Amino acid sequence: MARDSKTNKIKGAAKTKADSDVRRATVRQRHEHAGHTKARCLRILNNLSAYLDNDLSASVCGEIRKHLGACPNCETFVESLRQTVGLCRHHQPPPLSAADKQVLHREILRAAGA
Repeated sequence: MARDSKTNKIKGAAKTKADSDVRRATVRQRHEHAGHTKARCLRILNNLSAYLDNDLSASVCGEIRKHLGACPNCETFVESLRQTVGLCRHHQPPPLSAADKQVLHREILRAAGA
């Protein structure tokens, strides 16, 4: 009986590892479309904030647009980010109390080493 339990544990661990390997391969495959790799997507995503703010050169913007046109994952992410930024721009933060302002000021000075 103990032997069956041990065998089942080993089979379970092997299945879990195999499932994990399949998931990793699937994720890797999703990122390796149209010649794009996950690393390439990450390089593009690192520039997205500046891209959305129009703070990049025309050539870099063109490179990002070209990538987005061929990469559905990044295109979906950018659209979601645009919507989030739009919502944040239209939301007014609550006013800070005088006490909160003092705490914030003190913490900023402390962090700056002043």
